[in-house]
Amino acid sequence: MSHLKAISPLDGRYVDKISDLSPFFSEMALMRYRLMVEVEYFLALGEEKKISEIRPISLPLKKKLRSWYKNFSLSDAEKIKRIEETTNHDVKAIEYFFKEKIITTPLKKYQEFIHFALTSEDINNLAYSLMWRDAVHEVYLPTVTTVSTELSVFAKKYRALPMLSLTHGQSATPTTVGKEFLVFVTRLERQIDQLKKHTLLGKLGGATGTWSAHMISYPQVNWLQFSKKFISALGLEPNLVTTQIEPHDSLTESFHIVERINNILLDFTKDIWLYISRGILGQKKKEGEVGSSTMPHKINPIHFENAEGNLGIANAYFTYLAQKLPISRMQRDLTDSTVLRNQGVPLAHSLLACKNIITG
Repeated sequence: MSHLKAISPLDGRYVDKISDLSPFFSEMALMRYRLMVEVEYFLALGEEKKISEIRPISLPLKKKLRSWYKNFSLSDAEKIKRIEETTNHDVKAIEYFFKEKIITTPLKKYQEFIHFALTSEDINNLAYSLMWRDAVHEVYLPTVTTVSTELSVFAKKYRALPMLSLTHGQSATPTTVGKEFLVFVTRLERQIDQLKKHTLLGKLGGATGTWSAHMISYPQVNWLQFSKKFISALGLEPNLVTTQIEPHDSLTESFHIVERINNILLDFTKDIWLYISRGILGQKKKEGEVGSSTMPHKINPIHFENAEGNLGIANAYFTYLAQKLPISRMQRDLTDSTVLRNQGVPLAHSLLACKNIITG
């Protein structure tokens, strides 16, 4: 599909600026992360000595199975989508895809251990947390850190340049341009540090968080210990007391951190807009660009205005996600499923805002 036909401006007008997030939040990316969890769970079952029906898997075969998600292709995604047309269940389609591939290997006798005793949410909660974690650390954090670094350089360069302060909109005791920029740097660095250290939770407790199918099948296995080891190996913190779903509290905490970063940047973009309006900061005209359709002599602070708009959209999404996701009726309802698919949208708007600020 042409980008000119996209409904969302993220996939249309701004696709070149946020395409780095596609490997983490597209439908194909979700399939890949789900397959990764399924493969790693299957391999972990092979390491469990008290399950006699499946034996430890050789290193070459482990490498082969892992290559299926590491080298996941568009044709793989399209095949899964065709399977889903029959199953009408996206996670079950991943399971069937995995089974179809494994029957071509010496491990075909173990194919019924694929997705053994799991509910879809065991796969989904881990996949969504891993998607978010990887996107934040590999794409978003380097970009927002660049914003902070650029502001820090600006702050040092103009640390001694005096500027009239305005408090309550009235002339006040002078400050310096550098000091005012440093205020934002200090605030950003604190939130960035929190985001780097934040840990996401994961669950693997079966249909209602009780390991019931696991326990009935293999009561001799310490499933709590198995789950702790498996979830930790994925780089997540085990949550062993849940309903069918992992309650998304840790994801919400992460959303809140990015939302706070966005609020700091909102404050910054509004101040920059006012500094430009006051003539404290000037703008360089770029050859060939037109500042206004009727007043071409103007240079509008479009990058900061664009950033402000995208930060607002991002926080509107984050606010709803943070309010909705921790709430689920009784042991499970499915309202979080369609909502969670949108977690990449506010991060994309946040990333777009950061890039606009850097350009500005």
